[in-house]
Amino acid sequence: MPGDLSRGQQKVAWARSHMPVLEGIRRRFEAERPFENLVVSMVLHVEAKTAALALAMRAGGAEVHLAAGNPLSTDDDAVAALRAEGIDTRAVKGESTADYRAAILAMRDANPHVVIDDGADLVALIHSDPKGVNRLRGSTEETTTGVTRLRALENEGKLRFAAIDVNDAEMKHLFDNRYGTGQSTIDGISAATNLLIAGKVAVVAGYGWCGRGVASRLKGMGADVIVTEVDPVCALEARMDGYRVMPMLDAVPQADIIVTVTGTTGVVRGEHFRVIKDGCILANSGHFDVEVARNELEGMSVGHHTVRPNVDQYDLPDGRKVYLLGEGRLINLAAGQGHPVEIMDLSFALQALSAEHIAKHGLSMAHRVHPVPREIDRAVARAALVAFGVAIDIPTEAQRHYRQSWNSGT
Repeated sequence: MPGDLSRGQQKVAWARSHMPVLEGIRRRFEAERPFENLVVSMVLHVEAKTAALALAMRAGGAEVHLAAGNPLSTDDDAVAALRAEGIDTRAVKGESTADYRAAILAMRDANPHVVIDDGADLVALIHSDPKGVNRLRGSTEETTTGVTRLRALENEGKLRFAAIDVNDAEMKHLFDNRYGTGQSTIDGISAATNLLIAGKVAVVAGYGWCGRGVASRLKGMGADVIVTEVDPVCALEARMDGYRVMPMLDAVPQADIIVTVTGTTGVVRGEHFRVIKDGCILANSGHFDVEVARNELEGMSVGHHTVRPNVDQYDLPDGRKVYLLGEGRLINLAAGQGHPVEIMDLSFALQALSAEHIAKHGLSMAHRVHPVPREIDRAVARAALVAFGVAIDIPTEAQRHYRQSWNSGT
C-alpha cells in the first residue's frame, strides 16, 4: 500500500529539524559538492531519518539510490516523500524476500562509486558478482554484523575495496548502540505488547554496547535483568554492573522477556524452547532474524497464530505458549520507530563524512576495513556539543606541554 506523501513530508521535516549536525553537513555539501557526478548506493532502514541522510548526499551532488536493509523496517510515508524528491527508493514495508533482494540487486546495478551499507548485504552481493567494482571507491558500514562480514572478507584476502567501519567509531557505538538501541528496543517491545516491564525477569543475550544499553533500560524500568554471554570479559563486566549472569539454558525457565543482541545465529534454539517459561516474550535487536531459531520453534509447536500486530503466539505440545515479536526481526524497527532522531543525527553524520572520505580518498586506500578517521569522530562530537548547548574546557598551554612531555617520555 503506497505511503501518504503529506504525512511523509511531515515526518522528514520533523526529523531534519532535530538533526542539526547532519543539517550542518548538508549545507556544507550543498556549497562544496563533494559527490558531484558520483553514484551513491545505500542499503539502510528506510524511514524519515534515513531520508535526511539521502537528501544530504544528494545536496552534495550525488546520484542517490536507496533500498531497504530490512523488509519490515520501511516507513512507506518516508518512501513517498523521497520519491517526490526524485530519489530512487526501492522499499515497501513487508515486501517479499524476492522483492527485498531485487532492490539490493538494483543498488549494485546502479554501478555505484560509493556504497553506504547496513549489514553488508550490498557489499556481499557485489563480491558474489562484482559488476562495476573497478569504479567503486569503497563502502561504509553501519552495523556490528556488517563489520564482521567485512572483516571475514579482509581476512580471506577477498575484500576488493576500502571499507570504513562506522559502527566502531566512538560517536557511533557509545551513543547509537547503547542509547539508541537501549531506548528503541524498549519502545518496540512496549508498542508490540502493551505489557508492563517492571517486575518481570528480562534476559539480555549479549553484553556488547547494544546489550549494555538494553540491559540498563530494562533495569531502569524495574525489570530483574539476567545477562547471557560467551565472552568472559563481557560476562564479568555485566556481573560487576550488577546483573545476574548465567547460561541461556539456566535463564530461559525464569524469563518473562528475552532480548537477543549478539549478531550471531541460534542464540535461543530448540534446547531452550524445551524448558522455556510459559508466556515468555522473545524479541530480537540484532541485525538479522537469525538470533531466535524460528524454524525450530515452528517445528516444535503444534500451531501458531498472530494475536496482535507484530506478536505471534506459538503453542508448544504441553500447553506452554511463547510469543515471538516482529517475526524475529529487529524489534525496534519492526514494531517501533527505530533509534531516536538525535541519535541517528550522530550516526548519519558519521556516515555522510565517512562517505565523503571514501569519495575523496577511497581509490588510494588499502583494501581493508579502516576505522573512521579520528578527525571525523571529533568533528561530529564538537558539532553535537554545540547542538546540545554544551561548552567544555580548553587545555591550557601548560597542560598541552605537560601532555606532550609525558607522551614523549621527556
